[in-house]
Amino acid sequence: MEKTVCELFAGVGGFRVGLERSNPDWNTVWANQWEPERKFQHAFDCYTHHFGNDDRYVNEDISSVDKNTIPNHNLLVGGFPCQDYSVARTGAKGIEGKKGVLWWQIKEILEVKEPSFVLLENVDRLLKSPSSQRGRDFGVILACFHDLGYTVEWRVINAADYGFVQRRRRTFIFACKNYTSYYRTIENIPLENIIKRDGFFVREFPIHTNINSEEIDFVYDDLIAVSDNFTMDFKNSGIMKNGKIYTVETTPIPIPPQTLGEIIELNGVDDKYNLDNNLVKWTYLKGSKDIIRKKGTPHEYHFREGAISFPDRLDKPARTMLTSEGSLNRSTHVIQDPNSNSYRILTPIETERINGFPDNWTNTGMPERFRYFCMGNALVVGLIEKMGNSLSEIFEREEN
Repeated sequence: MEKTVCELFAGVGGFRVGLERSNPDWNTVWANQWEPERKFQHAFDCYTHHFGNDDRYVNEDISSVDKNTIPNHNLLVGGFPCQDYSVARTGAKGIEGKKGVLWWQIKEILEVKEPSFVLLENVDRLLKSPSSQRGRDFGVILACFHDLGYTVEWRVINAADYGFVQRRRRTFIFACKNYTSYYRTIENIPLENIIKRDGFFVREFPIHTNINSEEIDFVYDDLIAVSDNFTMDFKNSGIMKNGKIYTVETTPIPIPPQTLGEIIELNGVDDKYNLDNNLVKWTYLKGSKDIIRKKGTPHEYHFREGAISFPDRLDKPARTMLTSEGSLNRSTHVIQDPNSNSYRILTPIETERINGFPDNWTNTGMPERFRYFCMGNALVVGLIEKMGNSLSEIFEREEN
């Protein structure tokens, strides 16, 4: 099978970088990146700086794209936001999700282009949302896949558990059409064994299994029924196949992670990254707090948060980077530079290394503030490289 890829919500190209590291034969035939309400499209400019600027790469709201114009592809990839996936009955249009929710754009592409395989990334809370009906949103996604003839496996992966330099937990979703050769290899295998031994994720991300497992028949009338009534305590691993859902809490068989100390720049770091006279403010932001606040009048409540490492330890992996990285913010990493002993924030190059991008990947004309933003939004490239290894093996066994 040809290794053709459609990359959605491409950002600065994390999926593509990871896949091409695993195998240079991966061919991205179409990509879309769009930042709503932004005058400058810096992430898209970064993407085209590295991969070329032609009509295969589209800087347009995905909802305005005619899905029939997207080239055929065998693998759809993308990191999409955790939103409200509830649906409603809309009269003449039948069933419809909320406007602006990007999952429905993915679903439309799956309907029109029918890729054999799908690999998606989302935050770990996707499996639990919304709090008022736990598991509903992921249930809606699984129902969409089921209706379109896919089998789905998922896993919450912390990159630091598998050797990488960031404690970043994300939900990864792998789906295959039920006519593929890959599906036939797992068709008659018990669901538990797929997770433990024979499935997609366990090849590169080994685990201990079998605590708090649950299996149900996934029976529903339509998406409205799932949206209105479905609840499930999804665990961090699971599979949906042949009308059944199996989910289980797993623990990684870990690989020692890289540390911050191994990836920081050791020479020539500009003094502008030093904390200078803001040390008191930073100390307050990083410290524990118990503050009485008012919510309306006269109601009061306690706002509490614990202290976090200050400075961040160089013998540990980084914490999860957020889009606010680099700003005067509690979540921003602060290290003690081993050369100058000064406290400083990370450089843009260091944030790129934390996600596994080449040095200066985002140094393409965008403001430095947005370089940090892009890395807070990005995924850990090395995880996709490992998944790309498994995908290459799967594709080589498929018929064209």
